[in-house]
Amino acid sequence: MTAFQIRHDKSIVGSPALHMSSLAVILFAFWLLLSGNTEIKFLTYGVLTSLITAWITYPLLLIPNETGTRKYFLLGVNPLKLVFYLFWLFWQLVLANLDVLRATVRPEIEIDPRVVRFRYQADHPMAKVCLANSITLTPGTVTIDVAEDGVFTVHALTAGSASGLKEGGMQKKAAWLFETPYTFEIIGEDF
Repeated sequence: MTAFQIRHDKSIVGSPALHMSSLAVILFAFWLLLSGNTEIKFLTYGVLTSLITAWITYPLLLIPNETGTRKYFLLGVNPLKLVFYLFWLFWQLVLANLDVLRATVRPEIEIDPRVVRFRYQADHPMAKVCLANSITLTPGTVTIDVAEDGVFTVHALTAGSASGLKEGGMQKKAAWLFETPYTFEIIGEDF
């Protein structure tokens, strides 16, 4: 698919012009950060290079959903929601660290490893990626596998981290971040 055909592609979620513009801004900011040169001649080169690169690479950053009926821009997330999500995730990291600390420091160690399986279906493919990485980033949990049918296999170090997975808070936040509908169901838990 060429950049000219993208304007008429109705399966793209969002505005391609807005996507390309935001990509050009991100590329120019990165270029400016690396070069540090603010002379007009170099700024002009940076703007032109960013615009041309955004125009050429935009089709590569479109990812289809599982059914192939929609295409999502890889970087198409609301920046304000991303900031809120990162603050929320940081708070979850603090809580998970405290849970693991309590489980390991007490004289009677409360480590109770489990493997939790749940199905998480979201239309936006990046919601699954974000969820799997957020789970692994959180202390006490590791995403072991994500199957094509949306079944997540997660190792939880404590009963508290396993119950947090089963409540579905992180699953809901990942769908909220990418503004996509989702389904969530617990499949099982192995002790």
